[in-house]
Amino acid sequence: MNQMLSPYSLQWGVAKVMEDRYSRNVSSITEEENRRLKSFKVCVIGCGGLGGYIIEMLGRIGIGTITAVDYDRFEETNLNRQILSDTTNLGQSKSLAALERMKKVNPEITLNNVDLRFDSTSGEEIIRGSDVVVDALDNPQGKRLAGDLCAKLNIPLVHGAIAGWYGQVTTVYPGDKAMDVICKEGTSCGIEKELGNPPFTPAFLAAIQTAEVIKILLKKGGTLRNKILYADLLNMEFDIVELKK
Repeated sequence: MNQMLSPYSLQWGVAKVMEDRYSRNVSSITEEENRRLKSFKVCVIGCGGLGGYIIEMLGRIGIGTITAVDYDRFEETNLNRQILSDTTNLGQSKSLAALERMKKVNPEITLNNVDLRFDSTSGEEIIRGSDVVVDALDNPQGKRLAGDLCAKLNIPLVHGAIAGWYGQVTTVYPGDKAMDVICKEGTSCGIEKELGNPPFTPAFLAAIQTAEVIKILLKKGGTLRNKILYADLLNMEFDIVELKK
């Protein structure tokens, strides 16, 4: 016969979950560093392949406020790789799906879903006040705009891009020229349109982007500033190339 749990037992169980939630983050980061994560604000532009995984990881590690930006709706072609998509939310807002996901994964954090197109009209207001911005966009124009606005507002940017078995990540501080090299004027579409995206590529590159965010916030370890990581998952080859300062 199952024993009924008292209200006190239920409350203790919830408290125990909250107490243990971040215990596996230690000693990769200290308890004090984990507490500090709750004070930071990170803006993720794009809630698709890269962005969905980045939001998932930022939420689980305990970033206090996440702004999830995306105007798109889910469609069937997203199901192979976008962690926020499933067969029940096709046609629905990607940023809203991020909010609903975080309510289940970590209700301790705040997720602000922004169901707007990131462009020259909305962009500056969207990212203002962020400690770090993450580029999870799928078009060069948006990436260039994110770089320009982050430079203007003095916000570090973590750039990522994926296509097929391949991807790249770099960290850009205000004044750096990396985005001018990566997203040159005149580029109209990304190579992912030709190569597609299997599920493992965004997961892998999103993990690297998330690690860069945490290192920036905690001023811990070395980042990919003035360097770009190229990942070739087909041949398991990884190169870090110096970028001109």
